[in-house]
Amino acid sequence: MRIIAGQARGRAIVAPQGEKTRPTQDYVRESLFNIIRWDIEDARVLDLFAGTGALSLEAVSRGAASAVMIDMDRAACECIRKNMETTRLQDKCRLIPRDYKTALSMLEREGGKFDAVFIDPPYKMENTGEMCAELYDRGLLAADALIFVEHRRGMAPLIDPRFEAYDQRNYGETQITFVRLARREEATADEDAVSREL
Repeated sequence: MRIIAGQARGRAIVAPQGEKTRPTQDYVRESLFNIIRWDIEDARVLDLFAGTGALSLEAVSRGAASAVMIDMDRAACECIRKNMETTRLQDKCRLIPRDYKTALSMLEREGGKFDAVFIDPPYKMENTGEMCAELYDRGLLAADALIFVEHRRGMAPLIDPRFEAYDQRNYGETQITFVRLARREEATADEDAVSREL
């Protein structure tokens, strides 16, 4: 595995042994960042189930302002720390070695907001729609935040009406669903304003 582009381009990153951690493959990561490259510049990134930290490190390498990585697995956290050092991006990165609910509670108390969120849990965790909702409920999403959910093919997040899935890409058995805040209320408000002016 390696960082594909940007400041840390070409630097190798390590992953825990075994099947507990499922890193996003290089070609999937390259495709994803080719699609979202304009959304990452200066973004505040949150990475749930960070694994190796590859998604966050790729984002920071390509110009993201900062990244917070969450993972509760000890071996994964050791790899993330090593990868931050190898890529020399540790000044812009933070690791929270906790389960995601505890970590989100911490971030809520700190008052942080994020522009881009990666959600890549073990495939057995199918409640990714609930994770999106929790991010919203805790006030952790910026107004134009984008959420990228990696999941098993056919297991897209069940999102509530506050969100909308605006794109989906297939990579073999893996899918990535692109989620943003629903824009219907904003559009209705704009239509009402125009009606009043008329």
